[in-house]
Amino acid sequence: MAENKGNFESSNKTQIDRPQTLAQKIIANASGKKYVTPGEIVTCQLDLVLMHDSSGPRRVKSRLEELGATIFDPQKVVLVSDHFVPATDPESAEILALTRRWADENQIAHFYDMQGICHVMLPQQGHLKPGMFLVGGDSHSPTGGAFGTFMVGIGATEMTGVLATGEIWIKVPETIRVNWDGELPKGCSAKDIMLFLCKKLGMNNNYKVIEYAGSTIANMSMYERMVLCNMSAELGAKTGIIAADEKTLTWIKDTGQDVAKDALNWQSDEDANYARVYHFDANELIPQVAAPHSPENTHPANSFEQVTIHQAYIGACTGAKLSDLHMAAEILKGKKVAPGTRLLIAPASAKTTEWAAKDGTLSILTEAGAIILPTGCGACAGMGAGAIANGENCISSTSRNFKGRMGSPDSNVYLGSPYTVAASAIAGVIADPRDYL
Repeated sequence: MAENKGNFESSNKTQIDRPQTLAQKIIANASGKKYVTPGEIVTCQLDLVLMHDSSGPRRVKSRLEELGATIFDPQKVVLVSDHFVPATDPESAEILALTRRWADENQIAHFYDMQGICHVMLPQQGHLKPGMFLVGGDSHSPTGGAFGTFMVGIGATEMTGVLATGEIWIKVPETIRVNWDGELPKGCSAKDIMLFLCKKLGMNNNYKVIEYAGSTIANMSMYERMVLCNMSAELGAKTGIIAADEKTLTWIKDTGQDVAKDALNWQSDEDANYARVYHFDANELIPQVAAPHSPENTHPANSFEQVTIHQAYIGACTGAKLSDLHMAAEILKGKKVAPGTRLLIAPASAKTTEWAAKDGTLSILTEAGAIILPTGCGACAGMGAGAIANGENCISSTSRNFKGRMGSPDSNVYLGSPYTVAASAIAGVIADPRDYL
């Protein structure tokens, strides 16, 4: 697959007229400046803050009380319960109860309780608009970059300061531009692109923004763009970002939100300075699978020989949106899950389940032998239903396969697209989805 790296000299234009990447523009706007330079440290005002039950109130409540601090703006906080739902033990139930009390006591305007995974709820509820500067208390918060925002994940200590002040300092990152052109072949999806990039670019793109562009990206649905930005975390990046287009604006309008007249102005300048530029041909991509215990350990799906699959899992923010369930249904229609293999599906939101029920997708999945689980992070993070036992192999549409991630440290997790996971469930071994389409 063709690759082209480019390093660019700094522009000689005046500071105000110097070209900027999209990430620089958003950071400059949030910090009240006309221009920011990579490496510069600035303080930014936040447009929105995202938290969930695992990293949220149970981590920050006591810290805020110790400081005597109040929430800077309850209207700008989105809280989602998604990790411990539904509660499977008393400890989980207590965490959820604390989350609900805290939301009520602090008059949090946007609290979504057991309605879906936070990274899906945020865009589904219309909270994302081009040019916004946001933080989230989860490493996959870069998902928001699919909507032309700058969104990064932070830890509980930083979150405490953010909730009290409404601002955060940031060292302006460099941007890596990743261009994909051409048409994705049948059986390939955004997940295959990201697994390929984990292998090709590695997982140490520290403190860089990954900006995705090209005709392949332009033709993608918003759901698929979310996968690219989401898994920028697996590349080790600060965040991922995609400039807004008409598809972005249509999504926002469909959620009932207004769109600013200048929304499409949030674009990188044509002669912006990038740390590196890559060009890839989507026509050459084939289905990918990441072997244990790293997304970087990726190989073509057809290179695995008779790896027995005990569990196939379609779930998480990366792999259980409506488009993902449609991919799985395309493979599973009229077929059956292999004996000795269990196929578990946890839709990414309650709305996803509702939509999949209405259009017949759930019927196709269950008739094939899939077991539908409650919406939530669940087995992706080794929580709730779907944990795997010693010696078991699982192929999953999730984003990570580190040792012990989905259960026993003596188990093995392979990563693939919903196409590949569904095909493997039918075969009982890791399979190339192209054989089932």
